[in-house]
Amino acid sequence: MTLGSGITIRSAEKSDDEGIRLLVETSFGFRHNERQLKRGPLIFPPEEAIVAVDGERVVGNVRSRTMTVTVPGERTVEATGIAAVGVAPTHRRRGILRAMYTEQHRRTEEAGLPLTIFTASEGGIYGRFGYGPAVRENSVSIDRRFAQFRPTTPDPGGVELVPLARAEGRLEPLYDRWRRLVPGAQVRPKAWWGSIFDAAPQPDGNTPFALVHPDGYALYRHHYNDSVASVEVIEFRAVTTEAHAALWRTLFGLDLVQRVDAVIGDNNPLPYLLTNPRLVRTTQREDGLWARLMDVPAALAARTYRRDLDVVLAVTDPFRAAGGTFALRVRDGIAECEPTTRSVDVELGIDVLGSMYLGAYPARAFAAANRLQVKDAAHLRALDDAFASDRDAVLGWFF
Repeated sequence: MTLGSGITIRSAEKSDDEGIRLLVETSFGFRHNERQLKRGPLIFPPEEAIVAVDGERVVGNVRSRTMTVTVPGERTVEATGIAAVGVAPTHRRRGILRAMYTEQHRRTEEAGLPLTIFTASEGGIYGRFGYGPAVRENSVSIDRRFAQFRPTTPDPGGVELVPLARAEGRLEPLYDRWRRLVPGAQVRPKAWWGSIFDAAPQPDGNTPFALVHPDGYALYRHHYNDSVASVEVIEFRAVTTEAHAALWRTLFGLDLVQRVDAVIGDNNPLPYLLTNPRLVRTTQREDGLWARLMDVPAALAARTYRRDLDVVLAVTDPFRAAGGTFALRVRDGIAECEPTTRSVDVELGIDVLGSMYLGAYPARAFAAANRLQVKDAAHLRALDDAFASDRDAVLGWFF
């Protein structure tokens, strides 16, 4: 594909490697180290990348891989995961992003994948391509010195201190058990684990520590800033409520630490384990994953629902041809969805449907914002109840 300005959109080639690296580093403001350069092609196959070139210069990049993503009901779908989207600051406002996305989404449609996902660096760009935020993340900070557990909080024990070099064989199966239960979590590539289990010390000395329970684990780093000793929980995965309580008891038992920082979901029970729930102080709230339905009937039939439903959705798609009018019928949690000519009950954008898909964003909020129009209150309540999930949606691994 060639744009009017002489820019060509094509598959990446080996000769593009240096240009892609420079563009990605410029777009995101960091330098790759040698370990990252070796792992990158194992996580995102170079042959799947799309580039925009101006002559011999790489001025745009999109990379992708097929991911297996858990959806409500402990089911999975195959999705395209998109990453490293960037356009050179020298080539703005030339239609490069739209052209690359057009080609990327054409490939996804050709592959028959019902969903596309990514982690967004900016929130104001991707709605016009039919994406909506689908996972909520809350950054929290807890002053460990004052954290006391309620008398009713379980104290199951079972946590071990495990050397990082010997943790890999134990954490991978625990992650896999966890991700099978949690909407938004993905199968994790083997190469991704190398970013954690590389035994070489980090430049700041903050190599992670591992806490392991038979039903979960926590990875954390120490930080010393402004005379405040803190711990950053970089990954917390608990399959059971017992593992959740046991791991938090251990984290709050770390000496010489004033503050514990972590990321939790909206309904995480952590505040309710403590005598003072205000100690779990939210410092930031943002989206962790964005989703776009590529095939509305296939995507809606792939997950389960919490109540019966019989509704006709009119879905608008501003970017591709995935919109239309669809009859969604749910019985005992199982959905059937197909195009229909019946009268419409609910009108919404495909971006809104993407936000609702994993259960993190309720229909009523979009109705209040006039981004979802519904025939009556009963249909709105039914949508909210049906699309809700028993577990908070969580991003499995950042990409």
